[in-house]
Amino acid sequence: MSRGEDLLPYASKAADRINDLKKRANDLDIPVIYVNDNYGRWQSDFREIYESCADESKRGSDVTKKMKPLDEDYFVLKPQFSAFYATPLELLLNHLETKTLIMTGVSGDKCIHFSANDAYMRSYNLYIPSDCMASDEEENNKLTLELMENVNGADTTPSHELSLEEISRS
Repeated sequence: MSRGEDLLPYASKAADRINDLKKRANDLDIPVIYVNDNYGRWQSDFREIYESCADESKRGSDVTKKMKPLDEDYFVLKPQFSAFYATPLELLLNHLETKTLIMTGVSGDKCIHFSANDAYMRSYNLYIPSDCMASDEEENNKLTLELMENVNGADTTPSHELSLEEISRS
């Protein structure tokens, strides 16, 4: 199996939880920011990449469709692992006066991990719900969550146990 095939069952499960969490965030007017690889497509935009990934002929299109962005959501394309590296994310977070991040997504042992390190170095409060992150190996996902909790001070409480009302006030 390829890495993508290894990731798919975990990503599908995480996508369901992420979608539930996103709906709760939308209900509280908590901004949602999508950060996605540009896949080396330097002349593309987020919507084009979403449409490409949601194409029925692509493996994982059902996962993409579960996390369909809304018109009011924000988008940042990244060239590599970290959401902060060579992107305008920090400017957007400053504009939104953000102090706390809830990070979710796939390729958790790479993209979420690198992004969490960069967020930690910028003094953000971090929440990384354990059920909203997927990696291509379950053990890597577990170890990465433990590392981000122990080193970055991330709260890894499962999403259904998070009080978004309290988090949004922090």
